[in-house]
Amino acid sequence: MKRFYSRTTFCFVMLALLIAPVMRAAQSTSPVIETGNPPNSAAQQGRHYVILVSLDGFRFDYAAKYGAPHIARLASLGASAPQGMIPAYPSVTFPSHYTIVTGLYPEHHGIVANSFYDPVRRERFSYGDPKTALDGTWYGGTPLWVLAEKQGMRAASFFWPGSEAEIQGKRPSYYLKFADQFPDEQRVDQVIAWLKLPPEQRPHFITLYYSNVDHSGHKYGPDAPETAQAVRHLDDLMGKLWDGIAAMKLPIDLVIVSDHGMETVQGGRVTLDTWTDLSRFETVGPLLYANSEADAEKAYESLLGKSSKFNVYRRKKLPRELHFDSNPRAGDPVVVSTGPYYITAHSSGAGESASLPAVGQHGYDARAMPSMKAIFYAAGPDIRAGATIAPFENIDIYPLIAKILGLRTGKIDGKLGVLRGILKNSEN
Repeated sequence: MKRFYSRTTFCFVMLALLIAPVMRAAQSTSPVIETGNPPNSAAQQGRHYVILVSLDGFRFDYAAKYGAPHIARLASLGASAPQGMIPAYPSVTFPSHYTIVTGLYPEHHGIVANSFYDPVRRERFSYGDPKTALDGTWYGGTPLWVLAEKQGMRAASFFWPGSEAEIQGKRPSYYLKFADQFPDEQRVDQVIAWLKLPPEQRPHFITLYYSNVDHSGHKYGPDAPETAQAVRHLDDLMGKLWDGIAAMKLPIDLVIVSDHGMETVQGGRVTLDTWTDLSRFETVGPLLYANSEADAEKAYESLLGKSSKFNVYRRKKLPRELHFDSNPRAGDPVVVSTGPYYITAHSSGAGESASLPAVGQHGYDARAMPSMKAIFYAAGPDIRAGATIAPFENIDIYPLIAKILGLRTGKIDGKLGVLRGILKNSEN
């Protein structure tokens, strides 16, 4: 018996020696990147915490339409915008997300579309191209994670457009390279793990991102059972996150938003080169960049009144409520869809597929198309229970979060006064 024990022990020891290097290698390749920013200052360690969650493409009415009991519970415990939040124009992923974390309209922070051309740099930006998406010189404004880090407060980002780029010399203390297939439940687990770090290392501002509902909305449409299933899946995850937060016994405010809504595309592809010669233009999707003022004016006149599916403007004469008239990255002339139509510069003969890329689409003006409106829910020790607010612009989230965290902001488009009323202590 003694001899058997010795051999067994020997086997376990050898197995442990063999496994240990593998385990260390696995730990060393953890997806979380720590940037080595300074720890939280003594003053910032006493501040509250904010977790900002984006459920990409989660339309403002999905929770009621498909049933989302956990999100509904958060609305009763805190604040919500029952009729939705108004995304900045255009209501697409990169511009809208970056507006939320900078408090600036896209024309002011510079990310005017998911992909666009910069006539000054003479370069194209694409959210899918690491060369540009990870280059901080494309991004204006001061994202909340940069604002926090500059003021001695640690931040973390489990995905968010722009969070991988070095902006103003800063990245979050903890971040991950975007991997859309990263397990959903493990994202919540990582957020909770960050909150269990020692006070000097623990991030006070955390972003968390999910794209499930957006993918389903594009592929199947906003009314499809697959989209309903994606909504309920994320609702379950928000319940798990809230339960995890409650168990922490820390002063944590949870803010859940989306970047835009979704609508079923109507009709076929609308191609602008049907009515005008764009051979001398740089084009990105529906965005038009003329080589000269004469070319811009000629294209404008050629497109004017040609279709009920869009309006065309010279950029400086765009409707003021779009806040899209001051940045050359927006192009000129500017075509604005009048409905849920898919508009591109060129026909399929110029490299575009003749079929529509998706059943559902977004990017439209939320004031003209309510289905573009996003969600807003907030709950926690700083938020009044049962508070509701009328539709507001997503530029106003930035000053709200900065206020909760005690961070000083520079000049932004958002106003604290819009959301001040949902705070328990709204007088300060």
